[in-house]
Amino acid sequence: MDPRTQHLLTAPPLPLLARMATPSTVAFLIQGVVSLAEVWFIGQLGSISLAAIALAFPLLMLTQTLSGGAMGGAVASAIARALGAGDVARAETLVWHALAMGVMGALALFVIFLLGGEAFIMLLGGRGEVLEQSYTYALVLLSGGVFVWMLGITSAIFRGMGNMQYPALAMMLGSLIQVPLSGCLILGVYGFPQLGIVGAAVSAITSGLLVSLVMLRHLATSDGIVKLRLSALSFSKAHFDDILQVALPASLSPILTIATVLMLTAFVGRFGEAALAGYGIGSRIEFLIIPLVFGLGSSMTSLVGMGIGAGDINRAERVGWIGGLSAGIIAGVLGIVLAIFPDGWIALFTQDPLVHASAKDFIQIAGPCFFFQGLGLSLYFASQGANAMLWPVLATILRVLVAGCVSFSLGFIFDIGLVGIYYGAALGMISYAIIIAGALKFGAWRPSAN
Repeated sequence: MDPRTQHLLTAPPLPLLARMATPSTVAFLIQGVVSLAEVWFIGQLGSISLAAIALAFPLLMLTQTLSGGAMGGAVASAIARALGAGDVARAETLVWHALAMGVMGALALFVIFLLGGEAFIMLLGGRGEVLEQSYTYALVLLSGGVFVWMLGITSAIFRGMGNMQYPALAMMLGSLIQVPLSGCLILGVYGFPQLGIVGAAVSAITSGLLVSLVMLRHLATSDGIVKLRLSALSFSKAHFDDILQVALPASLSPILTIATVLMLTAFVGRFGEAALAGYGIGSRIEFLIIPLVFGLGSSMTSLVGMGIGAGDINRAERVGWIGGLSAGIIAGVLGIVLAIFPDGWIALFTQDPLVHASAKDFIQIAGPCFFFQGLGLSLYFASQGANAMLWPVLATILRVLVAGCVSFSLGFIFDIGLVGIYYGAALGMISYAIIIAGALKFGAWRPSAN
């Protein structure tokens, strides 16, 4: 077995997770800053553009979480399990299967949007100029979505090897490109055309293309454990199944998570554009938890996968608990700080008092529950490594039901209003974490190690 793989199977989990997660966490935090910077740029265009991006933003998150989280996590899991079993040749063949599936995933999402995207945005409450801006943004983004998918897949290949540093550096490079390019294209400065919110979509596509090309070149020319070799280019149903048995159930989780946000967006939209714009700001902050936790979660995918591949279930479970609680604490502290001091950072995005009030209500209700979001999300990633996705999927379904039923009941039946919807979102986070953590406690990963 490669010495680096042996080290990942034997080193103490907490310091190992800290070392592995730090570069990815920093990179994803920078990506979170990119997301917030785009909101600031768009905020300069007015509340209509903020409302439009609030409707379209879940589609961007769906693209990123499907490619980097669901499919990417499945790719990292398959490669990690192959390396844990000492089968480097299998891991190199899996690389080509992963790239092919990334192209197919991007194409499928684009076709689905062409068939029903406009009607879907209208269902969420998009009308007039808000609908036009939101639809155009999503159309441009998904037409070049293959480059966003390639970014997620190539990053996952490195994570499956336990190499968190290189994709993190590549993502930082992408952020250095994306932030100024977004600003120039959204606002039309320094001689660039003013594209409005569409500029953010063009920037994301351009960044994904450049960074994925850099990583693919490195994968082909470096001396890593796994390389991109033409000699390994062959396809088999068994290798596709190895990825899909994790990717298909894992895909339900981001789809249902985004469905929760879309459902809540539709509820909030009934209270007007100002409420929708405020929720758009707040939901971006909530989604900042995803990149924050992803650094730890992606490291957990690799370490749990290697532990399962090597038949060491006790180590895999220990990694899950240590990583999950660490992610929960980090996310929880962030949420509480944002909830205690909301006025300073919300003012960076809007001066509209109604928009400000909507965003403040959301973060003060949902922020303290970010601990559960961090715990549940990190254990979702770890469950990918264990090839045990049943309970994470059930937990996500329960989250949708709890958030939807409670939000609708409090917001409209009991007439509590907008804050009732936000309480539903918070209770959804709590139920999500309890189910996934309970499943791990009662041995959900153990059949995968047998």
